[in-house]
Amino acid sequence: MSKIDLGLSIRTILSIENRLFRESFARLLRKRSELVLVGQFATADEIPQEQLENTCDVLLGDSFTLSRLRSPGSTDRGVGLPAGVKIILLGMTGDEEQFLAAVRCGVSGYLLQDASASEAVAAIRSVFKGEAVCPPQLCARLFQFVAQFTMDASVQNSLSKPDLTLRQQQLMALVAKGLTNKEIASQLNLSTFTVRNHLHRILKQVDAESRSKAVETIRAHGYSIPA
Repeated sequence: MSKIDLGLSIRTILSIENRLFRESFARLLRKRSELVLVGQFATADEIPQEQLENTCDVLLGDSFTLSRLRSPGSTDRGVGLPAGVKIILLGMTGDEEQFLAAVRCGVSGYLLQDASASEAVAAIRSVFKGEAVCPPQLCARLFQFVAQFTMDASVQNSLSKPDLTLRQQQLMALVAKGLTNKEIASQLNLSTFTVRNHLHRILKQVDAESRSKAVETIRAHGYSIPA
């Protein structure tokens, strides 16, 4: 049984720059018994932090609110909302980049300009229950974004910096100078067999087909290999 089924109210705060839209939406909220309007502001910066932390379940904002939100982990100046507060953006455009920016900021609801009053109320109830709301036409873009993010993360992991030992770095520095295995073995006081084994492991580690390619790859990862 949900909180709404138990008769608990949903405490809402409006953060909408357009005064006419803000006051019209405030009147709508006051007509719903399960919705309690605890504050209305033109910008998110005006909302007292104590009010956000203690008396807000759902924040209803606009595109200006989005511009003031701080994404998780960001050091940019902006409004950081308490973890328990759900965010719905109202009157938004269908711009895909703006939508994805909202997702990255932790928004739970995203309603376009043609959304009806009943859709807005339904969105409040949904995000309060832990669900997410977005237009069907943007849902596909969200799936594409997650798929691409996963693919990029996989590629990044595969291209992560190889963990070369000091001995391997010394060996590759000599490879870069054009020394043969026998010459490298003499320089490092190793057997040629050990040098070959080191090179085999390094080539496999950096996924290189040749000694020269391995040197290029290792340099690209930030290791200081003399030219």
